[in-house]
Amino acid sequence: MNGAVVNGAVPRRTRVVIVDDHAVVRRGIRAYLEVLDDMEVAEEAANGQEALARLEWMAVNQCMPDVVLMDLLMPKMDGATTIGAIKKRYPEVQIVVLTSFGEMERVHAALAQGAAGYLLKDAEPGEVVSAIRAAARDEVFLDPAVARGLTQEIVSPPTGLAALTGRERDVLVLVAEGWTNQQIADELVISERTARTHVSNVLRKLRMTSRTQAALFAVQQGLVPRQRP
Repeated sequence: MNGAVVNGAVPRRTRVVIVDDHAVVRRGIRAYLEVLDDMEVAEEAANGQEALARLEWMAVNQCMPDVVLMDLLMPKMDGATTIGAIKKRYPEVQIVVLTSFGEMERVHAALAQGAAGYLLKDAEPGEVVSAIRAAARDEVFLDPAVARGLTQEIVSPPTGLAALTGRERDVLVLVAEGWTNQQIADELVISERTARTHVSNVLRKLRMTSRTQAALFAVQQGLVPRQRP
């Protein structure tokens, strides 16, 4: 039973930070969590940058949260980038995604950055609480639809273009147009190392060994026009 007293001691509440750019969403989640005797909403933030500022203040004051409940699509700093920044600075803080978007590309990005849970916003309030509690126990909690998608990828992994993320498709087009890794990096505003990683991922997923093969594939798929002789 939540909040049960064991041997005279009251269990410590799970401290939660809510990050969402919609105030009404934050207020709704806070109202629900605060009626639970094992939850405490420590802070709120409207975007990733604000979340990092709040966490920095909390670290200085030694009142860090256990779990950050976070949307993905936010202004100033998107959720996936924010997750990576939080896990790099505060690895002990667990993060649960609560978003409207269930595309596998977004799921992979969030989990790769260190998210401990992924829920869609049509989830029941009880599922949100279960995800927060699971994260606080260092466990992973996935929305059933997301879990099915990941399972399907394992059973029947996508091939060809379907295997590539949107960013990887962009990289494939640029490779086909003869761009170097540095030019790709400049165009996509990423580091040269990240561009090189994207190119390697494209080749691996397409089961190819050279940029020339990838370029021919892009032409065959109609991603870039054929060069006139």
